[in-house]
Amino acid sequence: MITRIPHIQPPYESNVATILDSMMPANSPVDPLKLFRTFTHNLAMAEATRPLGNHFLGRGRSISSRDREIVILRVCARCRCEYEWGVHAVAYGPRVGLTSEQLAATVIGEADDVCWSATDALLIRMVDELHESAVVGDALWSELSDHWSPEQLLDLLLLSGWYHAISYVANGAHVELEEWAARFPNAS
Repeated sequence: MITRIPHIQPPYESNVATILDSMMPANSPVDPLKLFRTFTHNLAMAEATRPLGNHFLGRGRSISSRDREIVILRVCARCRCEYEWGVHAVAYGPRVGLTSEQLAATVIGEADDVCWSATDALLIRMVDELHESAVVGDALWSELSDHWSPEQLLDLLLLSGWYHAISYVANGAHVELEEWAARFPNAS
């Protein structure tokens, strides 16, 4: 796949370096993500994405890091966004306690796979329903409401949409995969 919008290369102009620094975790052992370096072709857009990204990846969100990652990984898998799935599978998956079997199941599994708890399965089902119809049916909503508060449900819904948007950008621009990131598992 040929990259459509090449990511910006160092040395960075000072305003680009400032935005990239703000998008990466402090003391990150990796270079700024190629996705972020692609974003900097549109500095206003790159700056606008930071608060929402920080909300979900920082401490402001109302949901657990594990729930967040299950949703992100499943959204990226359903959107066939290997770039973002691979980054999260390596950078966050093990840190939040997801096993290699669970990581693979976000791509090639179903909500009823034995690796998922009942609440994990609800998240997978929510992402799948949103992906397929842009709606969460009443029966599933009732089940979700038994486990997550309205504040948390709003975070889960917006998180799903946010990572659809991220997937669209990464896929549409053909962002080059990070060398260190995971690749989609084979279905075999």
